[in-house]
Amino acid sequence: MTVENTPAVPETPVAPTPAPVSVEGGMWSDGSPDVSGFGGLARFTHVIPTAQRPYGGWYDAASDRIASLVSDPIVRVVIDRGEMTWYVAREKLTEVLKSLRDDAQLRFEMCASVSGVHYPDDAGAELHVVLHLQSMTHNRRLRVETTCPDTDPHVPSAVPTYPAADWHERETWDMFGIVFDGHPHLTRILMPDDWAGHPQRKDYPLGGIPVEFKGAVVPPPDQRRVYR
Repeated sequence: MTVENTPAVPETPVAPTPAPVSVEGGMWSDGSPDVSGFGGLARFTHVIPTAQRPYGGWYDAASDRIASLVSDPIVRVVIDRGEMTWYVAREKLTEVLKSLRDDAQLRFEMCASVSGVHYPDDAGAELHVVLHLQSMTHNRRLRVETTCPDTDPHVPSAVPTYPAADWHERETWDMFGIVFDGHPHLTRILMPDDWAGHPQRKDYPLGGIPVEFKGAVVPPPDQRRVYR
C-alpha cells in the first residue's frame, strides 16, 4: 500500500521580501566611524509595501472582524515573512486592543512584548510603538504598531488591557522617551533615575562613559580611532 504525502498548506501566507532600496556598509552605517576595525558589515534597507486584499489565511476574517467592532481601526496593513502588522492610530489603540483581547473571534489574550523604534526621517511619526500579541485560543500571532511625533511623544498605555505590558512600557520609555499615558508607574527601569536622554534613540550621542580597565582607559566609541 502506497501512502502519498501531500504537503500541508500553511494557514498564514508568506509574502516575498522586496529587494533592498539601499545598502549601508561599516559597523554602524556609511558616514560613521567603524570603531571595530571591521568594515565588512552591510545593512540592507527594505521598504515593505502596503498589503492588498485578499491577504489570505485568517488575515481577512480578522481584519473584517475588527472593522465591525471599531470604526476605522486600521491605517495600514503590512504582511512580511508570514506575519501581519496592523498600523493603528494612537487614538484608536486602546479600543482596538480591548476588542482584540475580548472578542471571541479574535481572542488575543496575551501581549508578549512592547517595544519602541525611532525613525528620525518619518516626519510626524518619528517614534513607533510595536505590540506583539498572541491568541492562545486560535494559535495566532499579530503585530500592532502605532506612532507618535517627536514633539508629542504620547501613546495610550496597554497596561489596563494587558497588565504584563507594565515593565515593557517602562523599558520603552527609558530607552526611547515614549510616554505611555495611563501607565501606573512610568519610571526608568534600566538607566539611573537622573539619567539625561534616552539611549536607543537615533539622535542620542554615540559616545559613552570612559571605562578604566587594569590601568588603561577605554574611551567612548565616538572618540576612538577610525579604522577606514
